[in-house]
Amino acid sequence: MAAYIDNFLNSFNIKFDRNVRRYMKNVYTSLTMSVVATSVGAYVCLFTSLLQGGLISLGSGLVLGFFMTPDNGNSLGKQMGMLLGFAFLTGLGLSHLLQMDPALVPSDLVITSAVFACFTGAALYAPDGQYLNLGDTCMSELSTILFLELLIIFFKSQLLIRAHRYIGLAFFCRCIMRTTQVIVRKARARNGDRYFIEYSLDLFIIFVAFLVILRE
Repeated sequence: MAAYIDNFLNSFNIKFDRNVRRYMKNVYTSLTMSVVATSVGAYVCLFTSLLQGGLISLGSGLVLGFFMTPDNGNSLGKQMGMLLGFAFLTGLGLSHLLQMDPALVPSDLVITSAVFACFTGAALYAPDGQYLNLGDTCMSELSTILFLELLIIFFKSQLLIRAHRYIGLAFFCRCIMRTTQVIVRKARARNGDRYFIEYSLDLFIIFVAFLVILRE
């Protein structure tokens, strides 16, 4: 096992230069912090009624402020604060899903994290750009998901609900792979600069969406 891990790390170091490795480390560190903030928000909302009425407006305001903040070299802390604030509010908004069956929450988190790690690893070690052409497939799946949601409103069919769930999970798995390779390409183009938080937000949204579909 130790030899396998050593080979994995060595191949990672060979394939990606120092700037890209640093960039990816920053992206996934920010993602991990966001997931922790979401967990804290969900835990808080399980025991309080904090901000239950204004989550959408507050979360939208933080995301809008995030993208309106200029990348002038002094905005990193502000953007990180907005990201973590949005993650915390997301956790508050997920409390209704957690209350459905709290005993399954740890296993769902482990499954989501394992799937995320596996597809991220597949994208990192695949040939460069192999999954960048998944955009058309993802758009087709997204259209199918929206169409199924419309059908479910009128026809409460278990077949439609299951199809919506599994197509949604496949869609977000492909999003993980494509987004990962986009991040690598941007890291190389930008020479590993510090503006990595926007990609952490992209991955965080995918992570939460996968968890929500898994919990449905």
